Amino acid sequence: MTLEQLRIFIAVAEREHLTQAADALALTPSAVSASIRALEERYDTPLFHRVGRGIQLNEAGRAFLAEARATLAAARNAEQALADLAGLQRGALAVHASQTIASYWLPPLLTRFHRQYPLIALSLTIGNTSSVAQAVQEGSADLGLVEDSVDDGELTIAAVAQDRMVIVVAPDHPWADGRPLDADALRSAEWLLREQGSGTRSAFEASLARLGVTPDQLNVALALPSNEAVRSAAMAGPYATAVSELVVASQLQAGLLREANLALPPRPFLLLHHRQRQASRAAQALEQMLAAA
Repeated sequence: MTLEQLRIFIAVAEREHLTQAADALALTPSAVSASIRALEERYDTPLFHRVGRGIQLNEAGRAFLAEARATLAAARNAEQALADLAGLQRGALAVHASQTIASYWLPPLLTRFHRQYPLIALSLTIGNTSSVAQAVQEGSADLGLVEDSVDDGELTIAAVAQDRMVIVVAPDHPWADGRPLDADALRSAEWLLREQGSGTRSAFEASLARLGVTPDQLNVALALPSNEAVRSAAMAGPYATAVSELVVASQLQAGLLREANLALPPRPFLLLHHRQRQASRAAQALEQMLAAA
């Protein structure tokens, strides 16, 4: 059994989906499937139920998941200890981040970090706020970055940036003319929003409170699982949506989308770290870079 097999097993177990696990690990679905099959055959123990084209953890898989997480966390701690002795000349740094941060804000900073510390192996995993916080809590992530508040006493939480949220519409939408919007306008519109549980949706729904609008009063025509899907749908249809300005900056500049006339409060990008785990030198270096960004 290898650490890579454990890493692949954990990714599949957490998602119960081979393709999503493969995307998160930057592997092919066939490589992920082969690793799981080899692990099961080596120990003659099925870890998943195969239901149609789906895959679900069985009892043995659920029991093994806790051990696999603990083993991988222990291996990472050992590697960090050696990396610290090397003074950032080798080592690994695992970052988990929610979608907007991982896709738009973080990549240039990771590129800068890699130029400064080229021998530190960086990995980035995209999840939602809950999965990112869980990864930091369990030790599979050194640092987490999220767009929504986290209630976990074991984690330190620090704001490292502010994000501007905007409401955008297609150029032929009535709101494209810049008319001021009020609570009644928000209630009467058709909306495209991110899925429940996303930091973007939570931040937008929280901002409605100051206008006296509750989430259940919104007419949500579609809930979509990615910023890119929401952006494309907004350009194609008669809908309004609320996203980070980072997501739609190019489309606003090109005139493919228009910003509606309603200012939303900024939201913070939050850095998560486990209180009881000593941050490696690589993690400390990235934290300093993020704080200075």
